[in-house]
Amino acid sequence: MDAAQQEAAARARELQSQWYGEPLGTLFRRLIDDLGLNQARLATVLGLSAPMLSQLMSGQRAKIGNPAVVQRVQALQELAGEVARGDISAGDATARMEEIKRTAGGSVLNNTVQGGAAGASQTPVKRIVREIQALMRSVSDAADILDASAALADRHPELAEFLRVYGAGRTADAVKHYEEHAN
Repeated sequence: MDAAQQEAAARARELQSQWYGEPLGTLFRRLIDDLGLNQARLATVLGLSAPMLSQLMSGQRAKIGNPAVVQRVQALQELAGEVARGDISAGDATARMEEIKRTAGGSVLNNTVQGGAAGASQTPVKRIVREIQALMRSVSDAADILDASAALADRHPELAEFLRVYGAGRTADAVKHYEEHAN
C-alpha cells in the first residue's frame, strides 16, 4: 500500500470512528471473536459480500451504505453482549444470528423486538435511537450533518439539536435526548 492509500485508509478509519464509534475493523474483529465467527460467516450474517467486508475492515471503504446492514451490526453487538454476560447459550446465539441475517434489523415503526424475550412488546429506546442514527448516517456523514445543524441553529435550534445529537452524537446522548423529548 502506498502512502496515499495509507492516508486514505487512515481517514476512512477516522470517519468510521465518528460514525460507528470505532473503526469497523476493530468492531468486526470483536464480533468475530465474541460470536465465534469467521469473516465469511460474518459477511453472510450482515448481508455483505466478503470483499466488501474486507474493504470496510481495512479502511478501503469508510461507510456502510445500507441501513439494514448497520442495523444488523447493531443487533450483533447486542447479541455479543448477551453472550458475554452468559444471558444466552451458544446454540441460542446461533439461532439469533440466523434471525438477524433474515431481517433488516426492524423498523422504528415496528413495536416488537426482533428475537426478543417472550412478552417483549415495546421496542427499547436504545434500539429506536440506533435505528434513527443508522438512518441519518446512511444519508450523510457526521461532518455534513453537523454543518446542516449549524446552518439551522439560529432559526430552528430544536431541529439543529436533533441533527447534532442523532446524526453525529453518541448513542448514550441520543438516548438521553429521546427520553427527555418522548413524552
